[in-house]
Amino acid sequence: MISAFLPKRIKYTGRQLTSLWAYRNFGLLGDSIVAFIGPCNIPFSQMADVEDIRGRHKIYSSLMLHFIIEHFDCDMEKAVLRQRILACIVKNVLDEQVKRRLKRRGDDLYDGDRKFSISIATASPVSTMIHFAVNIETKRTPVKTAGLNDYKVNPKQFALKVMQAYSEEMQCVRQARQKVLPR
Repeated sequence: MISAFLPKRIKYTGRQLTSLWAYRNFGLLGDSIVAFIGPCNIPFSQMADVEDIRGRHKIYSSLMLHFIIEHFDCDMEKAVLRQRILACIVKNVLDEQVKRRLKRRGDDLYDGDRKFSISIATASPVSTMIHFAVNIETKRTPVKTAGLNDYKVNPKQFALKVMQAYSEEMQCVRQARQKVLPR
């Protein structure tokens, strides 16, 4: 699995959740996890979650740490399971760093009643994709939020640990699948 932290700030709008985004823009061909920092403002026309569209939920943050994952299979159930594995990894990495216990509900993380993350898994014509982001700043968010700044966590170092843990987990899954005798 290819991983990369992009040093340039990128505004996440939902347009990044398209086939071969990492390859087209950064030359990263194959299963990948890419992290970058930037604001988030998703117009309804770019939202993938129909619940958010129907509920007219505004998705905005002045600064987030974003992860875009692409796997070249088209199994949505597997994508949702990977999304939840990623949520658990993010939770574990933060819990270890700040000695604070976030709660996971589905694919979202919370500190009490403050939302820490956003996430969606979707399918493209050639792959499945995940967007997972955690707040860095919490100013002007449409709901109560917690962010990395609240815990004094360096976003780049955090991203590198999460990407390494996710890549290792996917490699471990691949190895577990390949070592079993058929019955």
